[in-house]
Amino acid sequence: MREFVYKVINGQGERAEGLLEASDLKQAAEILRSKGMVITKLEEEKEDFLSQFWISFNKPKKDEISNFTRQLSTMIGAGLPLVDALKILKEQSKPVMAVVIEKVLKEVEGGSSLAEALRNSGGGFTEVYLSLVKAGESAGVLDNILRKLADALEKQREFRSKTKGALVYPAIVVVGMIVVAVIMMVFVVPRLTTMYKDFGAELPLPTKILMGASEFMVNYWIFLAAAVVGLLIMFQRWTKTEVGQVIVEQLVLKVPIWGKLKKDIILTEFARTMALLANAGISVLDGMRIVADTLGSKVYGDGVKRAAMRVEKGESMAESIKSAEEFPEILSQMIAVGEQTGKVDEILMKLANFYESESETKIKALTSAIEPIIMIFMGIGVGFLVIAVIMPIYNLTSQF
Repeated sequence: MREFVYKVINGQGERAEGLLEASDLKQAAEILRSKGMVITKLEEEKEDFLSQFWISFNKPKKDEISNFTRQLSTMIGAGLPLVDALKILKEQSKPVMAVVIEKVLKEVEGGSSLAEALRNSGGGFTEVYLSLVKAGESAGVLDNILRKLADALEKQREFRSKTKGALVYPAIVVVGMIVVAVIMMVFVVPRLTTMYKDFGAELPLPTKILMGASEFMVNYWIFLAAAVVGLLIMFQRWTKTEVGQVIVEQLVLKVPIWGKLKKDIILTEFARTMALLANAGISVLDGMRIVADTLGSKVYGDGVKRAAMRVEKGESMAESIKSAEEFPEILSQMIAVGEQTGKVDEILMKLANFYESESETKIKALTSAIEPIIMIFMGIGVGFLVIAVIMPIYNLTSQF
């Protein structure tokens, strides 16, 4: 049901105003007229500004959407009406998700489908998610589709957690190195510089370089900070352009280990999403068009779009994927087998599991490779610092 604000003149000739629930504007007017009221104003209540502001800056987290999907699937599967299930979930959810569910609930009560309500909720539901829900509603298997969607979301979350977890230790070490370097350059080196000058020590080249860098940081730190921030902002904006996205991604894909890991992650997402869409009865062409914009990769997304154009002209999915140089040959070969046996969705899901397994292997390899690289850079940095600090002291002692 939707809410309408009204102003009327009642049977006693008095003015009154209030809030009324109805499925649409016409029904709201009929309810008021049936009570003998003359309508002077009737309009749908505008959504609370604070709610709009809250949703625009606080999207539900991925785990909240995953939990919502799982619980909704369970409730609908148990025979609970959709409206009742949404009311229960609204009460159980965290504030951000509760606001989104409230919007969905109002639209469903007003006659909208669940897919339409989710799209209009501003909750950050992806096109894949919305397409699957729409297909589930049309086929009358919404609980089954939501269950499979929840499985996929949970796998994605688990996989991303592993990827991020592998990078936490290296990130902490790098940040620690930067902090220590800044402290040394700003507080320690200037004192050493003063001491060396007082003693008139002969300074070797490494020490001069260190002191020059320290002096520059101390005297021009504002300009240095402004330059770093400015460059970061410019780089971020450039990477949002079409050319910038392609160039950066192509460079990333060429990085040893990390590039191959990135490819496997994209292929996992492509295969799993296409499997879900195919299983829901969505055509190959529509599925590829949806997936192209949800891979999180400009390079591979463009490849899928080109393949979709070939499918539109009459080619099979396997042939179109084979023509896209971004995808490995094994992918098109396996899809061809699926097309011949009529089990494309099963083959795609097996491919997704295969690439996910490959990704996990590469994550372990990446973790093993990063640690010695960090140690090498730490060794070089510490070695340079020791030489720059100790050599002047050695020169001083040798004079006595």
